[in-house]
Amino acid sequence: MIIAIDGPAAAGKGTLARRIAEAYGYHHLDTGLTYRATAKALLDAGLPLDDEAIAEGMARKVDLAGLDRTVLSRHEIGEAASKIAVMPSVRRALVEAQRRFAQKRPGAVLDGRDIGTVVCPDALVKLYVTASAEVRAKRRYEEIVEAGGSADYDAIFEDVKRRDERDMGRTDSPLKPAEDAYLLDTSEMSIEAAFQTAKSIIEAALSRNA
Repeated sequence: MIIAIDGPAAAGKGTLARRIAEAYGYHHLDTGLTYRATAKALLDAGLPLDDEAIAEGMARKVDLAGLDRTVLSRHEIGEAASKIAVMPSVRRALVEAQRRFAQKRPGAVLDGRDIGTVVCPDALVKLYVTASAEVRAKRRYEEIVEAGGSADYDAIFEDVKRRDERDMGRTDSPLKPAEDAYLLDTSEMSIEAAFQTAKSIIEAALSRNA
């Protein structure tokens, strides 16, 4: 049982994926963290971020069981990850690891940018979670402020738009909904409402395949 959840930054897909995994007792993988873990390993070792062969070698050593969201969420790691995420050989190495993770029993929930289109095109359920750029920037702003940090909404909004352009415009595995994905726009939806909607989609798929 594989559930694929894609969508742009700050759309709520990670929170939704964790809720779904917990509800069904499935394993969860935030695939974005695999790129961040690779980037952190390069930074820690003082290695360049523009050498694809070195980055691929590091990607093949990433331990998916040891991904620390708190550490890997740091801004400088995200910036470094965005540089290696466009490298085809790095993407291939991490996709192989993500596909192995997806085979875990009794099931797996993977969220990212290309799960339904590239990593797990045969997933039983595919969700594409989105929201307007303004709403996503506001969520990220509030998240930082609530955590005690300082933030500039306009800067976050511009960053969200830049990430969308980069994710949707790249030639290798661009961000886009799979043809058979369910579109979930969370712009005016609470996480609970999104979870209940997703759950009804999953239940229907499970009953069809019973």
